Amino acid sequence: MDVTTKRWVLTALCLALAAFAAPAQDEPAPEGELASLDFESGPAEPFDVEAATDAYLARLSPEERERSDSYFEGGYWLRLWGFLYGLGVAWLLLGTGLSAGLRDLAQRVTRFWAVHVVVFAVPYVVLTTLLVFPLTLYQGFFRERRYGLATQTLGEWLGDQVKGLGVGLVLTPLLLVALYAVFRRAPRSWWLWGAGVALVFLMFVLLIAPVYIAPIFNAYEPLEDPAVVEPILAMARANGVAAEKVYQFDASRQSTRISANVSGFLGTMRISLNDNLLERSTLPEVEAVMGHELGHYVLNHIYESIVFFGVVLVAGFAFLRWSFDRAVARWGGRWRVRGIADVAGLPLLGAILSVFFFVLTPVTNTYVRVNEAEADVFGLNAARQPDGFASTAIKLSEYRKLDPGPLEEWIFYDHPSGRARVEMAMRWKAESRAEEPWRP
Repeated sequence: MDVTTKRWVLTALCLALAAFAAPAQDEPAPEGELASLDFESGPAEPFDVEAATDAYLARLSPEERERSDSYFEGGYWLRLWGFLYGLGVAWLLLGTGLSAGLRDLAQRVTRFWAVHVVVFAVPYVVLTTLLVFPLTLYQGFFRERRYGLATQTLGEWLGDQVKGLGVGLVLTPLLLVALYAVFRRAPRSWWLWGAGVALVFLMFVLLIAPVYIAPIFNAYEPLEDPAVVEPILAMARANGVAAEKVYQFDASRQSTRISANVSGFLGTMRISLNDNLLERSTLPEVEAVMGHELGHYVLNHIYESIVFFGVVLVAGFAFLRWSFDRAVARWGGRWRVRGIADVAGLPLLGAILSVFFFVLTPVTNTYVRVNEAEADVFGLNAARQPDGFASTAIKLSEYRKLDPGPLEEWIFYDHPSGRARVEMAMRWKAESRAEEPWRP
């Protein structure tokens, strides 16, 4: 992850979208696809999964695929450069004494340690945001516009960055005060309690994000069109989800991407669709996407993810303990860092965790990708719209490489590839044809 993304999970949790569109017409079958099963006229010809998959993949022109591949593969390098850039920022703050100077300034303000942390955290967040801003500007604005994915002007984009900075200035001190309280009071077991604090903070952000953070960036409102809402709510009720509303949000003010999400947990769970999806998609496509999102809810993926990332955080903090003490023993005098309870060591703490999560990228991506594949299968069974699902996968492939190699997908993909998703939908369609007449 780049420094900004890693520093605030909440920004990723926030950018949910949507608006409203009139109900669309049914999606036509891909060119070359075989006829549906008709029990009255006799058995249908065999359904060729590979041919149907290839027909969908052919919907992207060679130029579109080249552009998509270029965009997605460029993201591989940006992960590396973002990681190295973050390490460079940490080295600058430590090696120049800027971090120690901020600590000394905070200690002169008041004798209360908790206030020290807050006084340190505020300029620290501003300073690191400014230091990573050149990379953030290129990656988040200029590159997105070059590939035709961004809709904001520079001023509008900067406005969202300021909002994100404001969120960080509120939440960062809360997290750091809790962490450094643990570091001070548990000098031997701080790594275990620190992982617990980080997990509780993650759960807190998940809880408040749909209600308090996401609306800072986008306008959310209930989707009212009965032609869209009623099939979605019927599908939800049929799968044991007591959903009463589906939300839309105005993602088009920022991007051309289609998207939907399940966010929050406990009493703040919310299923949302963005306006790009509603305006660019047919009703079968919307149903297919909603079936996928309901899958995350029914399969308890949010709660599973809390457990998974709790284990990851414990491992990360264990690695932090091993690495931090050795780094301070070797360079602490030069950096004027006294130990884990010294806020001046925050850049070192962040750099070590950055290394841990960078190395763990294939593992975390695989976990998320498996969850996404499970939700895909659930969505196919719930919505029964394989063609809607497949055509949506092609639209997502406008900015995701459609057909990666196995190793490439394992390392870099946190969702199944477009080919894998289309093939899954066509295989589901082929098997379902043997059981019942196909509903167009």
